[in-house]
Amino acid sequence: MLYDLAKTEIESTWDQVVDNFDDMELKPELLRGIYAYGYERPSAIQQRAIVPIVKGHDVVVQTPLSGTRVMATFSISILQQVDLSIKGTQALILVPTRELAQEIQKLIIGLGDYMNIECHACVGGTNVREDKAKVQEGIPVVVGTPGRVFDMINRRALRTDFIKIFCLDEADEMLSNGIKDSIYKVFQLLPQDTQVVLHSANMSTEVLGVIKKFMRDPVRILVKRDELNIEGIKQFYIAVDKQEGKLDTICGLFETVTKQAVIFCNTRRQVDWLTAKMQSHHFNASSMHGNMEQKHVEVLMKEFRSGSFRALVTTDSFSRAIDVQQASLVINYGIPTKKESYIHRVGRGGRLGCEVVAINLVTIDEVRMLRDIEQFYSTQIDEMPLNVADIV
Repeated sequence: MLYDLAKTEIESTWDQVVDNFDDMELKPELLRGIYAYGYERPSAIQQRAIVPIVKGHDVVVQTPLSGTRVMATFSISILQQVDLSIKGTQALILVPTRELAQEIQKLIIGLGDYMNIECHACVGGTNVREDKAKVQEGIPVVVGTPGRVFDMINRRALRTDFIKIFCLDEADEMLSNGIKDSIYKVFQLLPQDTQVVLHSANMSTEVLGVIKKFMRDPVRILVKRDELNIEGIKQFYIAVDKQEGKLDTICGLFETVTKQAVIFCNTRRQVDWLTAKMQSHHFNASSMHGNMEQKHVEVLMKEFRSGSFRALVTTDSFSRAIDVQQASLVINYGIPTKKESYIHRVGRGGRLGCEVVAINLVTIDEVRMLRDIEQFYSTQIDEMPLNVADIV
């Protein structure tokens, strides 16, 4: 895994640590799916969280890490508890974005490959009638965004009678985005004995309110911010005189290396400008940002994963949602304005166990932001050596 937390000290109210999937008493079909997916050894969070969730405890995981890396912990626990003899939805997962919902859907189907598990992504931007027909089938696991999920429950398409585990991923992100009411309404429509599992980067007032109101003496697992290790990621910076010089640097990199790359910009306008400039220099690049329709986004991701183009230029709106394992190069065209965004950006690429190279293009005005990122993650970002092709 790109974030190896196995060596860190994690605060937990659960004493048991199981450092091997074989010792977690998981279903043979699930265990086979875990290894086939590429996980060899549980991460530190998985070592502490899977067993208490499987045993039925409410669990709170607090860590800046997000997306499918944390959700793998919850997904394995959910798959262990699903009873395929029951015709009805048994696990409900809420996430902040449709892109993340679709990534988690793929993760659950992948991990549950030998269980023949079904998982449906219930999100906005899709046909309501088709969504309704699908959830009415009683899909065992549903992952979705709060608005669409509540709508499906309200329409009595998504029945909650059989739901036994409810998962909130990136709870702080959702509760701060004005959708608190939808989440509370979903909570109130679940069976009273529903198990609740929650992941949040911080314990905001809103998150603490959910814990107090809806969770029962939860197991708490905390990864401290200063204990995060970014391992398996080679981090470099390239100093440029001014913003205009970044385009020349990007073009120089793409003339030197042949690998696919995800390039992060700080604004949608910058994404469109950089993509057009790269295309004018005959580099095969495509842009992706939040203004695009979902179908277009899905086509782009499919094409990028198949190798149809070399550079995916995007914004932070997708940094938490996409895992592009074919790309082993991440370029920060703009240094992230929020330090927390850095770890989500640089973890987008690389297959499990393979190294990723992150290159930050830095003007004199951005040096301070880069140093703040180094201090925040207790890491070191070195200047890019001249032998770029040997490193990337």
